[in-house]
Amino acid sequence: MDGEKTGNTGGCPVMHGANTASGASNMDWWPNALNLDILHQHDTKPNPMGADFRYRDEVKTLDFEALKKDMRALMTDSQEWWPADWGHYGGLMIRMAWHAAGSYRTADGRGGGGTGNQRFAPLNSWPDNVSLDKARRLLWPLKKKYGNKVSWADLIILAGNIAYESMGLKTFGFGFGRADIWHPEKDTYWGAEKEWLAPSDGRYGSVDQPETMENPLAAVQMGLIYVNPEGVNGTPDPLKTAAQVRETFARMAMNDEETVALTAGGHTVGKCHGNGDASALGPDPESADLEEQGLGWRNPTGKGCGRDTITSGLEGAWTTHPTQWDNGYFKLLLNHEWELKKSPAGAFQWEPVDIKEEDKPVDVEDPSIRHNPIMTDADMAMKMDPVYREISERFAKDQAYFSDVFARAWFKLTHRDMGPKDRYIGPDVPAEDLIWQDPVPKGPTGYDVNAVKARIAASGLSVGDMVATAWDSARTFRGSDIRGGANGARIRLAPQKDWEGNEPARLAKVLGVLEPIAAETGASVADVIVLAGNVGVEQAAKAAGFNVTVPFAPGRGDATDAMTDADSFAPLEPIHDAYRNWLKADYAPKAEELMLDRTQLMGLTAPEMTVLVGGMRMIGTNHGGTKHGVFTDREGALTTDFFVTLTDMANTWVPVGKNTYEIRDRKTDQVKWTATRVDLVFGSNSVLRAYAEVYAQDDNSGKFVNDFVAAWTKVMNADRFDLN
Repeated sequence: MDGEKTGNTGGCPVMHGANTASGASNMDWWPNALNLDILHQHDTKPNPMGADFRYRDEVKTLDFEALKKDMRALMTDSQEWWPADWGHYGGLMIRMAWHAAGSYRTADGRGGGGTGNQRFAPLNSWPDNVSLDKARRLLWPLKKKYGNKVSWADLIILAGNIAYESMGLKTFGFGFGRADIWHPEKDTYWGAEKEWLAPSDGRYGSVDQPETMENPLAAVQMGLIYVNPEGVNGTPDPLKTAAQVRETFARMAMNDEETVALTAGGHTVGKCHGNGDASALGPDPESADLEEQGLGWRNPTGKGCGRDTITSGLEGAWTTHPTQWDNGYFKLLLNHEWELKKSPAGAFQWEPVDIKEEDKPVDVEDPSIRHNPIMTDADMAMKMDPVYREISERFAKDQAYFSDVFARAWFKLTHRDMGPKDRYIGPDVPAEDLIWQDPVPKGPTGYDVNAVKARIAASGLSVGDMVATAWDSARTFRGSDIRGGANGARIRLAPQKDWEGNEPARLAKVLGVLEPIAAETGASVADVIVLAGNVGVEQAAKAAGFNVTVPFAPGRGDATDAMTDADSFAPLEPIHDAYRNWLKADYAPKAEELMLDRTQLMGLTAPEMTVLVGGMRMIGTNHGGTKHGVFTDREGALTTDFFVTLTDMANTWVPVGKNTYEIRDRKTDQVKWTATRVDLVFGSNSVLRAYAEVYAQDDNSGKFVNDFVAAWTKVMNADRFDLN
């Protein structure tokens, strides 16, 4: 063997690709296989802090005032390696915080600044985030100093808040409490494009109808946070851009007034950077060489920073005084005529036709030099769209009103994905309850839980009805933006009481039984709904031969219509539920792919998904009472029959429709059961089958019941932040 090569390039004894991204993954080899990676986002193994670390406890020990003092000092401590424009980092820090928070979208609650995900790909290398790697690196001394007491997620958003305060804005408040993630959220769907800034046509049914943008997306092109600053697909047309702005900001939960305030407030300070050839920039951080040490977009032009900085490609400030919070944005926008020009980087931008020298902003390095202010196509939309124009004129006449609306909109932008106000930490949490925070009053805890359970058990409700109603109440929870869940019992309010997925007629019947029990025992309706589900699970376990008590903690409150922004709950309406074997319509993603998406949003793992689906089938919770997947003659008993049947080679599996199958006896060809894709995937996918086989074993009936109870309790308590 002396001198014989191993088969690898150059005889290297290392298997190239075995441990790096250069090797083909299973999905490369089998692209149609079900990819479970999205469920691994809940894996705690990459977390270096250990299982006992609780950031929300740690941040409460932070010296909040000392951190804010240091942050204010940082704003004007211009570093030679990356000098601040006009000696103030405010514009850069605001853009960093804005782009962290602004990736939020209402459709699935993903994105946003609540996890510090801007540190990782793809967000750290998006074209729209050029130079934000520098902003985060400027924050490192503060992160180093305060350590575990402040997360990157909190630090990034706080930097934007302090930046505004240091430039004269009275902010609405701030809440700490955002815990960091430790690996990329690589399975979040940001679009199907394979090219950065590809034309947006593929995201729309028609690019001229912004409302046809593909859900759950909000940004108009791959790699952008909002809209293209040069216009639709880079072609200036402020009225067309206005339509895209309106749709994009609506998908971020903002109305027209909030949109104008955020656009104007964001562009009251700072500047665009495009003083050079953008094509000369080096690779993004994720692609850069080792010696760049996590930085990207190296600019070989001049100093590569300061006056020579290139980010968006547009060049110039929006206002006369870009480090001051004032009304200069509206003064320039509304009182001047604007013409289309090109920046040194070749990007379209709008500049004033005629402007006094003293109204021009000064150069970032030399105050003796002045430059034209600029506007993006989105800025011009604030002037040319009739609705936006009316709001802009109102703000222009009343600076105090504009400042208040902006401060509230900024607070909403940066806190929208944090969930209820109870999760906010620190001395600057506003006292006011805001309807977009989905407020829920504290619930009673002093009632007799066992007496309530006894009343429920004697009510005549079926096991399936009790479990299905509790599930429907809790399944709305989204860990992405901490919305939904059983707390508040909003399932009894509009719009949830009328959702098709909640079976309104059946739901009304069940609530008609449970609400009087709540009123008569002093419990909240929310608690009684969950208790009814627990009673159903306990009865199903007993029918299978196991006596269990499902854990329960009282204290849920009942929300009212006045506490509920009904329109904002529309994105939470289920269009499918694999756990109740329901699919509203035929969708492009397969039913099992929809199941994984919902499972990840609920914070469940693949094993928890497996045990819950199998158990729910046996309990008899299928939507509309269908029998698909109910592989048992003991419906209502929490048995392992689902898994036993699924793994039984005495059966064959025959498709009879796009989403339906028959399970037949291999010898007689008689139909024994019917099933859907989300049933059979637990037998076909190799990973899910491995879990299913665990529960199909003769010795794991007890384990199955215990695992089901644990997963069920996790779902019921997902929104109980006082317990978690």
